[in-house]
Amino acid sequence: MEKELEAQIECSIEKALIIIGGKWSFLVLRELFDGTKRFGELQKAIQKISPKALTDTLRHLEEHQIVTRTVYATVPVTVEYALTEKGLAFHKILKEMKLWGAQWG
Repeated sequence: MEKELEAQIECSIEKALIIIGGKWSFLVLRELFDGTKRFGELQKAIQKISPKALTDTLRHLEEHQIVTRTVYATVPVTVEYALTEKGLAFHKILKEMKLWGAQWG
């Protein structure tokens, strides 16, 4: 019974990691917890991320319904990113990771 429960937890953790994605996802989410941001704002806030890595990360998060992408018909086109309800639900976990990193990092 205990092994079965362990397997379920491991599976759930694996699912969560697949949904969230790579290392940049955590930093993108951190920025979006403060509110809607444009691509340039995200890139400026996450200094070491390349435009390609940011694009790939945002696409991954959008694909997994963590982030919404809203396009405005302006010249040039304005694109904004915001967290979905699913993305906002991750906030508590990220805060705990921040505390853990502060204590043990």
